[in-house]
Amino acid sequence: MMMAAGLHVGARAQGTTTAALTNGAGFYRFKLGDFTCMVISDGQSTGGNTFPNWGANPGRQEEFGKVLQANFIPIEPFTNNFNPMVIDTGKNKVLIDTGRGGTNGQLLQNLRNAGLTPADIDTVFITHGHGDHIGGMTDAAGASVFANAKLVMGQQEYDFWASQNNAGFNRNIVPFKDRFTFVKDGDEIVPGLTAVHTPGHTAGHMAVLATSGTNKLMHFGDAGGHFLLSLMFPDHYLGFDSNPENATATRKKIFEMAANERMMVVGYHYAWPGVGNIRKKDAAYEFVPTFFRF
Repeated sequence: MMMAAGLHVGARAQGTTTAALTNGAGFYRFKLGDFTCMVISDGQSTGGNTFPNWGANPGRQEEFGKVLQANFIPIEPFTNNFNPMVIDTGKNKVLIDTGRGGTNGQLLQNLRNAGLTPADIDTVFITHGHGDHIGGMTDAAGASVFANAKLVMGQQEYDFWASQNNAGFNRNIVPFKDRFTFVKDGDEIVPGLTAVHTPGHTAGHMAVLATSGTNKLMHFGDAGGHFLLSLMFPDHYLGFDSNPENATATRKKIFEMAANERMMVVGYHYAWPGVGNIRKKDAAYEFVPTFFRF
């Protein structure tokens, strides 16, 4: 996988082009006003049990399990999706997160399927420092995959992981510190895209709000939690959340915003392609998937 990606990047540098395949071939393309959005799948992982990582709340797992079964979602094996995204504003092509990288990552292949190469990406935004979001920053030799891109992430998030002596972060992020622009809540990533502080999953996690005319979309990153349990149960948190209290407060805030403003949303681990809307349902919320258009 990585060898093929490297060969493709080299071919691109020599002037060859790539044609996009049909929508759905590892990517999902749709419009947001004048912007073109593409969820680029980094693939799936399947195995193990849904609990406790995706339903960590003690004493609630039997209740959560019944809800999953009632919604035809198997508790075991658990299938996890990885949904990075490219937003083409007409002036910038911004990649939100880089996937897992290595032999498991499928971002580069599916980017090619969408008619793009790493050389086309001029901005990479990192929502947070977990390995399934930063693993695709480098190739097998440790070289930058997105060598032409400005790199952007939250200052608080960078500072936290840089203090942890984390091997993945040290390999994929720290060597490129001089290329990073560090942002805080409300800062512009590129015109039309804004960083949104969404703490709890990690201390400095950031989502992305895209605005084109009256049309809005928020890529939640991991702030959106689980596409069913986190919406149905506002107090639900993940085993991966560093601060459950902050994570649930953040989810309530962004779910309420998405529902009130009728904005589109994308969840990094939501069922493929992870695109839809949020609506209020009783005292909680519901994710409504977008009708898939080829």
